[in-house]
Amino acid sequence: MTTAAPELLTVPEVMIRLKVGRTKVYDLIRTHRLASLKVDGCRRIPDDAVRDLIRRGIGEAA
Repeated sequence: MTTAAPELLTVPEVMIRLKVGRTKVYDLIRTHRLASLKVDGCRRIPDDAVRDLIRRGIGEAA
C-alpha cells in the first residue's frame, strides 16, 4: 500500500489560501510556525502544513 505524497504549494499559493501577504508567509516560515522545504532553490510548503497552521489558529481562538 502506498500513501499519497502531500501537495507542495508555492508561496503565492499559500498567500491566497491564508489571505496574507508574502512577508507574512515568510515570517511564518522563519518562526517555524509553517513548515517548508527548498526544492532546487524554490521554497515549497506542504499542503498539510497550511492545514495544521489553520487548525492551530482555530484552537487558539476557541
